[in-house]
Amino acid sequence: MTSEVTITNHIKIGGGNPLVLIAGPCVIETEKKTLWLAQELKTITEKLNIPFIFKSSYDKANRTSINSYRGPGLKEGLRILAKVKKNLGVPILSDVHQLSEINQAEKVLDIIQIPAFLCRQTDLIVKAARTGKPINIKKGQFLSPYEIVPITKKITTCNNPHILLTERGTSFGYNNLVVDMRSLVIMRRFGFPIIFDATHSVQLPGGEGTASGGEREFIPYLTMAATAVGIDGLYLEVHDNPEEALCDGPNSLKISELAPLLKKIKKISTISEKR
Repeated sequence: MTSEVTITNHIKIGGGNPLVLIAGPCVIETEKKTLWLAQELKTITEKLNIPFIFKSSYDKANRTSINSYRGPGLKEGLRILAKVKKNLGVPILSDVHQLSEINQAEKVLDIIQIPAFLCRQTDLIVKAARTGKPINIKKGQFLSPYEIVPITKKITTCNNPHILLTERGTSFGYNNLVVDMRSLVIMRRFGFPIIFDATHSVQLPGGEGTASGGEREFIPYLTMAATAVGIDGLYLEVHDNPEEALCDGPNSLKISELAPLLKKIKKISTISEKR
């Protein structure tokens, strides 16, 4: 069994607690759409009695093209995320890319995420860890599961044991990712809650030349497989119209497909927990 990470009084991840959903659009597009999506996600998860954490990025600093939409930026993005948090009473997760962002971001975020491409950036990890907030490490697509251990030690040496480890696929040749389900088992042995990012796992990085592609039709299958193996949380990028999403549309789940998938996941999770 993994350790327990407390996000709020009513949401705990790991330690035998129920599966948690971390979900939202890849990037903040508009305030209105962000609030609407967050409300829809809250409604769906409340009906299914699934703990919910809202995620979205205020700045996607690692887009393929310089012309790609990155988000509203730190100040405006955090304002919108703070409004989601206040209006809906849900915890917030977002990613940081620079040390200079952390002091402002920690005032709003309940979980600070270290992006996959930056998961070995020591100074960024250490400063985030020193906030005392839960830290979600996205395992880089270039790392084996064993290489996550030195990263966790960078956080625990800051007297911060509140760590989440997220699997998001591994590079397999050019413009392709695969999911090694053994990674979930291996990382669980390190004692921290395990999250599976199903939507980034079907991404085709740079697959469209100036943008990433994706194969969203495989999201349900990977999600169910990972849940059967055993995870503590599920990470999904969700949009009302993925074809028109400003970021990661090809690997985003359509929100109308979420409830049916979560019903299956909940059943599988119950069986997995008993096992």
